[in-house]
Amino acid sequence: MGSSRTFQKGAIPVIHMHLSIILPAKNEAAAIGATVEKIHAQLALMGLQAVAEVLVVNDGSTDDTAAVAQAAGARLVHHPYSKGNGAAIKTGARAAQGDVLVFMDADGQHDPADIPRLLNELNQGNDMVVGARQKGSQASVGRGLANGLYNRLASWMTGHKVEDLTSGFRAVRADKFREFLYLLPNGFSYPTTSTMAFFRAGYSVAYIPIHAAKRIGKSHIRLLRDGTRFLLIIFKIGTLFSPLKIFAPVALLMFLLATGWYGWTFITMHKFTNMSALLYTGSVITFMMGLISEQITALMYKDGS
Repeated sequence: MGSSRTFQKGAIPVIHMHLSIILPAKNEAAAIGATVEKIHAQLALMGLQAVAEVLVVNDGSTDDTAAVAQAAGARLVHHPYSKGNGAAIKTGARAAQGDVLVFMDADGQHDPADIPRLLNELNQGNDMVVGARQKGSQASVGRGLANGLYNRLASWMTGHKVEDLTSGFRAVRADKFREFLYLLPNGFSYPTTSTMAFFRAGYSVAYIPIHAAKRIGKSHIRLLRDGTRFLLIIFKIGTLFSPLKIFAPVALLMFLLATGWYGWTFITMHKFTNMSALLYTGSVITFMMGLISEQITALMYKDGS
């Protein structure tokens, strides 16, 4: 179980450690059986059945998800009631035996044949490898546009190119991923949080292009509700990990407004008004809050730097 193994996909050698493939599942009886079987077939092709596990976290399903997954050969962990996708991810990460974790959707969107490509890239010295969905893989035009916006915002906040912030298909080193479990929300935003946390901690993140198939069954994501939540989490993580990128623009805007208002009142009334004083003071306070937040963030990550 603990021994390393070399396998090949095509002509590309891959060095493998013990592997846990984690699938959060809620009412996925229609897809979970075929998904688990395909994963086992891929593991057999790679020669990794003896050093890999397929772990399904049953998130309070009311259908036959658990029975179907178990019949297909998965190891099961149960939630007595639905806690959310992120909560299932955290449960799976805690229960997993592998030192490399691969997260996949249980609805058939992710192709197990891409697992060797994720592991290959991980073995190039990376700590997280994300399957970046290409054009045509998004569920709708609206969701594709929203994800593009998230990617640009996250790239600006982290200072790194983020190709797919919300993809749930990724391979990570277990010890590093578990460092951030306390940050992960219980809803659908765990990819957002984990990606930005890895960047802030100075861990290496890479991307490989993938094609995501159409899901089997009904999606549990609500675009407006969860889209708004994604944006809030981006700014929350940005404030937590790169505070000055939030506070500095606000402080600058207040300073410019103060200067503009002072210029107008000086020309028209030849005086310095209370509004200008308030805006100047607010800009200084906001900037100082950003500096203090940066120092707090640096202390939080002192051991990981």
